[in-house]
Amino acid sequence: MDKLFFTEEHEMLRDMVRDFAENEVEPLAREMDETESIPRELINKMGELGILGIPVPEKYGGAGMDTVAYATAIMELAKVDASVAITVAAHTSLGTMPIVLAGTEEQKMKYVPDLASGKFLGAFGLTEPGAGSDAGETKTIAEKDGNDYIINGSKIFITNSGIAGYLNLTAQVIEDGKQIGVGAFVTETNNPGLSIAPKGKKMGWRASDTHQLFFKDMRIPAKNIIGTPEDGFKTFLKTLTGGRISIGALSVGTAKGAYLKALNYACEREAFGKEIHHFQSVGFKLADMATRIEAAKLLVYHSAWMKDNGKDAMKEAAMAKLFASECAMDVTTDAIQIHGGYGYVKEYDVERFFRD
Repeated sequence: MDKLFFTEEHEMLRDMVRDFAENEVEPLAREMDETESIPRELINKMGELGILGIPVPEKYGGAGMDTVAYATAIMELAKVDASVAITVAAHTSLGTMPIVLAGTEEQKMKYVPDLASGKFLGAFGLTEPGAGSDAGETKTIAEKDGNDYIINGSKIFITNSGIAGYLNLTAQVIEDGKQIGVGAFVTETNNPGLSIAPKGKKMGWRASDTHQLFFKDMRIPAKNIIGTPEDGFKTFLKTLTGGRISIGALSVGTAKGAYLKALNYACEREAFGKEIHHFQSVGFKLADMATRIEAAKLLVYHSAWMKDNGKDAMKEAAMAKLFASECAMDVTTDAIQIHGGYGYVKEYDVERFFRD
């Protein structure tokens, strides 16, 4: 399937990220899950390799590659650790690309090179206690005050927010007492009006950094609005299309990682005098797992290809995310079943893939 979408450059990127994932990330995966953190050195290495700026234009310090390349990198990372994969995905598709897609040239030159190099990670504040998928119900307020906006409100479940250097966020824009749209803004995370709650304790993606954010009279210069208040909603809808492709790719990688562990176990574990993959109950399960993964991968790559070719991929990205995430749930469940009692043991890793 890869040949449908890949060039030689894509293959080189895939091999590089796969090598990095297997040699640098996988040995730390269990420890990161236990400590609920990713070493900064690992993030720095990804920055040096260009993994944190794959779809960013070369002009701004990125690799200048396409969405297919980016999705491939997320898949390879997720095959060994979903927390690292979501850290890169949120940084890229949510923390960086809104500025690349809709920022001014001044904003791009100021923020994007630091993000693409990994000097700073990016985060995106969209979700609120009462507004996530229903983004139009955003309650955070940005009120114009001279050359600034004063922002009050909160966000929840924000990936990378405790370790990011830059934060994009959405807010209802108020000017002259009138609500004129949902705007997108960028600010440094050391802004004194921003406070960050303690890190959330999660069942999965435990090493991924997730916090609730609070804005109390937080000032942001008016020049930090991404696009205009009127088109801010469209800006982050475009961002969410890329985000859905990211989660689709992450789900495919998670499923593939669990499948490979189940396949290897089935080829090693013997019962009644033969390897258990020879039993139809296991062999059929492995066949179904592999089939679902290939179907999910095709949906992800197709939506990425559409996006790269300037087509409206909103529906296809949503379908890819839906199918691939359900595939990941099914495959990781089956991987535990194939492992039997060992599926509950941390040393066999599939329970971590299931939680993630």
